[in-house]
Amino acid sequence: MVYDAGHFDVIVIGAGHAGVEAANAAARRGAKTLMLTLNLDMIAFMPCNPSVGGPAKGVVVREIDALGGLMGKVIDKTYIQMRMLNTGKGPAVRALRAQADKPLYIQEMKYQLEQLEHLTIRQAMVERLMIEDGVCKGVLTETKAAYYAPSVIITTGTFMRGSVIIGDLSYESGPNNQRASVKLSEHLEELGFELVRFKTGTPPRVNARSIDYSKTEIQPGDENPSHFSYETKEAILDQIPCWLTYTNETTHEIINNNLGLSAMYSGMIKGTGPRYCPSIEDKVVRFHDKPRHQIFLEPEGRNTEEVYVQGFSTSLPEYVQHEMLRSISGLEEAEIMRAGYAIEYDSVVPTQLWPTLEIKQLPGLFTAGQINGTSGYEEAAGQGLMAGINAAANALGIDTLILDRSQGYIGVLIDDLVTKGTNEPYRLLTSRAEYRLLLRHDNADLRLTEIGYELGLITEERYKSFKEKCALIEQEKVRLSKLTIKPSQELDQKLIEAGGTGLREPIKALDLLKRPEVTYSFIVSLYEETDAIPVEVQEQVEIQVKYEGYIVKARQQVERMKKMENKAIPNQIDYDAIGGLATEAKQKLKQVRPLSVGQASRISGVNPADVSILLVYIEQGQIAKRSEPII
Repeated sequence: MVYDAGHFDVIVIGAGHAGVEAANAAARRGAKTLMLTLNLDMIAFMPCNPSVGGPAKGVVVREIDALGGLMGKVIDKTYIQMRMLNTGKGPAVRALRAQADKPLYIQEMKYQLEQLEHLTIRQAMVERLMIEDGVCKGVLTETKAAYYAPSVIITTGTFMRGSVIIGDLSYESGPNNQRASVKLSEHLEELGFELVRFKTGTPPRVNARSIDYSKTEIQPGDENPSHFSYETKEAILDQIPCWLTYTNETTHEIINNNLGLSAMYSGMIKGTGPRYCPSIEDKVVRFHDKPRHQIFLEPEGRNTEEVYVQGFSTSLPEYVQHEMLRSISGLEEAEIMRAGYAIEYDSVVPTQLWPTLEIKQLPGLFTAGQINGTSGYEEAAGQGLMAGINAAANALGIDTLILDRSQGYIGVLIDDLVTKGTNEPYRLLTSRAEYRLLLRHDNADLRLTEIGYELGLITEERYKSFKEKCALIEQEKVRLSKLTIKPSQELDQKLIEAGGTGLREPIKALDLLKRPEVTYSFIVSLYEETDAIPVEVQEQVEIQVKYEGYIVKARQQVERMKKMENKAIPNQIDYDAIGGLATEAKQKLKQVRPLSVGQASRISGVNPADVSILLVYIEQGQIAKRSEPII
């Protein structure tokens, strides 16, 4: 018998990285929120690598934090190692990456959520959605509990009809031998949702005591670690190193001799796997000319002996995994604690979503995370945050948020998904962003904190601190523009040693800082009386001054593109009635239903000629135009 279990504004199904950010955002916007999870002990669980961040992904974590999310704060409290990557390159590709204490991360995230005023957390398996008059009104669990809400967010990750595969063994399961969500997936198919089968995998975990680290290369954390959250003030200095080793010809021979036993090559796996995170057998086949591949040994926490074998994802039988591992230097006596496996799961084709992450065909229903075809904790968390913001808006009648491609990597991610779709697990890369000089790791707060504050996700105290930082940056740039540096023999010697040339005449400090060999600290060293300025302010001053020309060009490009983005496409437009549009363009435009001409121009199969025809059709006023698109 179905019973009324409660009424809420927002219901979040799932408590992975998308689910926790969705619940946090919705609750903090003032929505009475319910988060339902299969297992309360698995909140924000990391089923794959025990890490957060990396190229592009690390910027997403900073953006989540700038908008009031949780991931950056929690990893800053629970990491065992922190490293800034690509330090020898420009600021547009620098990336922070942290090794997580996996059990502690779960514990801290659960604690943070439990403190939220408007959030209720319960353990339950959702089997169906409750729909009235074509609108999602709530969910029904396997225990016949009916929960009602005008907004529902599905964040089921890789649990939807999940199937674990090891060699010729296959069984119904979510990650880490958790229950799979089968009936909900079947229900979505009944409703007419277009689903696709994707695949991911994970490597074996080995016992640290069985590793001979003397045969591997140490990978320490940074001596002065940075942090993801703009609110973090203290770093964890007691870090744990990772270790590097390599596969070899013997490893590759073992893999080639057993390819027929791999689920990847035997035909057992039907789903499409992630291009940028291939299994070890896929690496050996695709890159057969490479004599070795990197293997990183990453501890899973301070109080566990489990070590994650990064770069060794596999679906080969367990006994072959033992043989492969023990062919690698340092792992000759390795003991597997958990075998690697592949997992297949259902995803929603993301072109069925509006940019708010609401399902087009079912108002009130949102999806976020790997269910939308992405890979990675960070991509999931970014979507969860946006879905939570917009689901709360739908329930409470307040402002929605759509980030455009010039505002954040989260905007790039969601626009790619809902506009282009994906035929494989999508991974965010710096190369996917056309404005990556503007979307840097260092300036996420300058881009997004104002927005987070307007949404009610940033506290007054934090906002005040942010405004003080902005003022300091501008004040210091003005000070340097007025400060004159005169030529001297001592200064010329320093400039030559730094790889530059001496001064012929006096120069403003701001102009001297534009030289590639001159740093902010170099300028400051010339004036001992200068007051100390926070490191993050120094960093912003140097980057903004040095890259001013490039930044100005990028912003001009953004302004040009905004003319297309602001050209709204009426919701009731009939593409079949537009003469001259290519047949493929009509099909794709009807499927995606873009909100603007700019979004239409990014749809695969819509060429520049189609965009020109569409523009003429709208500008001639042949159809009723709206001042804002309907979402």
